[in-house]
Amino acid sequence: MKRIHIREKEQFKKLFKQEDIDDFEDRFKILEVFLQNEHHLTVGELTQLLNESGYQFSSDFVRDTLKFMCRFGFAHRNRFDNGEVRYEHRHLGQHHDHMICTKCRNIYEFEDEQLENLQVQIAATHNFHMLQHKMDIYGICSDCLKDHIQPMPLVNAKQGERFEIKDFTGGATARIRLLSMGLRIGDKIDVINNLDKGQLVVAVAHQRYVLGRGLAKKILVEPVRS
Repeated sequence: MKRIHIREKEQFKKLFKQEDIDDFEDRFKILEVFLQNEHHLTVGELTQLLNESGYQFSSDFVRDTLKFMCRFGFAHRNRFDNGEVRYEHRHLGQHHDHMICTKCRNIYEFEDEQLENLQVQIAATHNFHMLQHKMDIYGICSDCLKDHIQPMPLVNAKQGERFEIKDFTGGATARIRLLSMGLRIGDKIDVINNLDKGQLVVAVAHQRYVLGRGLAKKILVEPVRS
């Protein structure tokens, strides 16, 4: 990786000077700090790292430099499910996909040659010329799953998660009401929407349900392992 970073810096110098980009020395410092970090960074996070390294750059200048870095292929811009823009390295000739934990928001990169070949085959089967592709897998990482394995009220679930109904609380009245809606212990529930103070929208098989927060508190669930 160190050799790749040296090559990236050399090409950065060549292209930025060739295109007569202003403030080159400052922008080069931003590249150096960016390459030292393997995370997917927001503008604010990169600005903070620069400050910790002794460089006092404004967020606007960092954002502007990242735009140049994306333009010349040194960085890649991603927007994951929460809508926040993050930047990562873009090394030529390399490709990876992402797994995003919906609980801790950590982003994990992975590469799979079989998957890459399969996508090419699928495209060819449909007589489709693939130029690029992107795969983002959302779920719960192993660390969060350890903390997430005990039954919990459905009201605490996050959008996009999948659970199995383990029990109903709240007495016979609540149990009868849930059963009359068509919800059963053992059902697999997909959380479609969970607003902070509003209703939950969930799905069981092909059926959608709208639940008040009070009722959702009475449904105990556990995450479904793939």
